[in-house]
Amino acid sequence: MTGRNDDRPDFQRMLKDSYLRQFDALLVWKLDRFSRDFYDFANNQKILNNNGVRIVSATEAIPDDPSGILLKMILIGQSVYYSQELAIKINRGLTENALKGKINGGTVTFGYRLTKEQTYEIDEKQAEIVREVFTRYDEGEKMGAIAKDLTMRGINTRYGTGITINTVHKMLKNRRYLGEYRFHEIFHKEGIPRIIPDDLFEHVQRKMEKSQRTPALNKLSKVDYLLTTKLYCGRCGTAMAGESGTGKHGDVHYYYKCGSAKRKTGCTRRAVKKDWIERIVIEHTVKFIMDDKLIDTIADRVLSLLGEENKRIPQLKTRLKEIEKGIENMLNAIQMGILTSSTRERLELLEATKQEVQEKLWKEELKKPTITREQIVSYIKRFRDIDPTDPKACKQLIDIFINRIYLYDDKLLITYHYKNDRSHEISLEDVSNDSGSNLENLSPPTKRRGCNAPPAFCRCSFRTRNLRKLFCHQTHMLSRRATDLHRHLLWQQMQYPPPGIGRRNGVHPAL
Repeated sequence: MTGRNDDRPDFQRMLKDSYLRQFDALLVWKLDRFSRDFYDFANNQKILNNNGVRIVSATEAIPDDPSGILLKMILIGQSVYYSQELAIKINRGLTENALKGKINGGTVTFGYRLTKEQTYEIDEKQAEIVREVFTRYDEGEKMGAIAKDLTMRGINTRYGTGITINTVHKMLKNRRYLGEYRFHEIFHKEGIPRIIPDDLFEHVQRKMEKSQRTPALNKLSKVDYLLTTKLYCGRCGTAMAGESGTGKHGDVHYYYKCGSAKRKTGCTRRAVKKDWIERIVIEHTVKFIMDDKLIDTIADRVLSLLGEENKRIPQLKTRLKEIEKGIENMLNAIQMGILTSSTRERLELLEATKQEVQEKLWKEELKKPTITREQIVSYIKRFRDIDPTDPKACKQLIDIFINRIYLYDDKLLITYHYKNDRSHEISLEDVSNDSGSNLENLSPPTKRRGCNAPPAFCRCSFRTRNLRKLFCHQTHMLSRRATDLHRHLLWQQMQYPPPGIGRRNGVHPAL
């Protein structure tokens, strides 16, 4: 709230009370406490005058004669001038700080601390937590599990509260960890010390974006939808998610349905049976694994990837260089005669940090696995004998080899991670002929609106619900009576009384 406008709850309440004539004077310390805007002052003063309320300043002697009007305008003009000039000076100071890379207030980002010059420097203890969060999420761990583990270890935020999923999410989105400094239109690429390298940060952003686009994984369902996050609609390109429906006999059926069709935002694709499409994908993927040349290509690619450097190693090497540069600067200062207790403590801290980072670097270098080509080939070939009824094994097969699946009206397009052309086309007509099924039966039945009467007697074309119910009930009862009458006549011909048919004076109830 500010005196530069009248959008203040208590101020508005005072104006409303003035209409009730509950007071006849408004006492203010200075006129600028009432308003620092010409228009608001004139408008609100007129409201109070009309309601019989006069404004009294406790520190300013304002006469009640016409000269008081002029004095009020001068005082308000000084307040407006002072307010606008102060805003300009503050913005100028903030801009100058930003150009120098100084922090203009606010909560210090986790992983940093402020120096005496109001600049960021890395808090190594917290920075290790930041690197750990990025690395664990990049390796596939969920935000909730990371937050729970950090809270159990007693790690808190700047406010002293535990780490939550929102805390982890904001941390993974914070571009300050790349060294970026931004204040309004001012941007410095390397304005603050970097904690996270570009490749790790961008990889994490892609994973988060993919996770946001992914539909719900049916956590409450006991059925595993193996193609979730892999299957897409060929018409509109929207991801297809699993859903279920109950038949008229109580049987539960499972399908994949286009997200756009489910939300009714343009696509008209019908759902497709879950078991049918999963079986096709698994069978054709296993056929591709039968190719020995393809397995050799995959093995070569895996070996080349294993030969690449660990993502953590470049980070630790960069950090080690920064520490060594800091130690060198401290030694240069000592040689120049700058030797204090703070210098000695800082040098000892840098030496300890260097030893700690060096040990972590050695551990990461030892983590590099030594896998042979034969082990890779053996691992891939074991999928040839996969059990189609094992959902875990099938899910592993799909995740490892398949990139995306596009379902069209007449074909299924599977894109693999390892193929040169990256795609394999399957004709749905050929699949239906091989399996002896009809493509029309691959989708859930169309819901028939109306009543439970036999189709020959049900003509539910009325829009009004009550009339439709009445009409359907009458046609249903007519059909039952016609059937009972027909049975009665047959039993009469056989000269045997029909069971369950009551008589009233020898006349059938249907007549």
